Amino acid sequence: MKIVVLDGYTENPGDISWKALEDLGELTVYDRTAFEESDLIAERIGDAQVAVTNKTPVSRATLEKCPELKAIAVLATGYNVVDVEAAKERGIPVMNVPVYGTDNVSQYAVSLLMEVCSHIGEHSRSVYAGEWTSNIDWCYWKYPMIEVSGKTAGIIGLGRIGTDTAKILNAMKVHVLAYDARQSDAGREVAEYVELDELFEKSDFIFLHCPLFPATQGIINKDNIAKMKDGVILINNSRGPLVVEQDLADALESGKVAAAAVDVVSTEPITADNVLLKAKNCIITPHISWATKEARERIMQTTADNIAAFAKGAPVNVVNP
Repeated sequence: MKIVVLDGYTENPGDISWKALEDLGELTVYDRTAFEESDLIAERIGDAQVAVTNKTPVSRATLEKCPELKAIAVLATGYNVVDVEAAKERGIPVMNVPVYGTDNVSQYAVSLLMEVCSHIGEHSRSVYAGEWTSNIDWCYWKYPMIEVSGKTAGIIGLGRIGTDTAKILNAMKVHVLAYDARQSDAGREVAEYVELDELFEKSDFIFLHCPLFPATQGIINKDNIAKMKDGVILINNSRGPLVVEQDLADALESGKVAAAAVDVVSTEPITADNVLLKAKNCIITPHISWATKEARERIMQTTADNIAAFAKGAPVNVVNP
């Protein structure tokens, strides 16, 4: 069995092993494949039976040029880079990695909040820049310090990651509200379910942990921001298009939103004209909530398990059954 990895670098820049995939067949790994070059994508898949992709698109046109392709494995949970309907028409299962990073994504979400509240990185840089050495007082702070204990957090989307984030916030003595179309007993143990407008009205901090669906796209917009507390803090390490970025930038400028910390944006990599790059009090990181070594090792193993199951005629984690 021939296996081709189209864009392996982000998953494995060299600190983990491809052995789990090498053991399954003849493996070829490309660090990157240009997104816009569909002919190159098809050429690299060639006569492989299995294509592995992270963010390189596999379109209907590409599938038509790869008659030997029998399965697609996605090195991620999201699979919108693959034309799943076209794959289904050709009898090609598309397999993803549904669970791999719950702990580190929730850890990162709370870390974003703590960076907003304490600005640890900025204060450390100021010390190295000599500001403490030259200070006439024994200490100083460059930003208001915010205590999270006793505050209220609203989580939009109380699935695995949202629930895990709620548990961390509970331990920090933060009252947690949640909005989710599907409520669960596990969710009720860590949060109080409320309607969306009530969450906006009462939350000091708002976390986005919901999937990107038509109903959630642009859920953070000027109308909903107007319902929020003055000085609210927004955290988004879910999906960039959940936020109307111009509306958020305007709210940051006016102070309606005191600060935002995002690990995702509408177009990735971020474009030079993204309005959040010039917005006040906005922390942006490059979509790395998922990227601990431990999480990437889980992605690798699950992907290998997916391909092994396919080879045995019983594919698992199929998103286009």
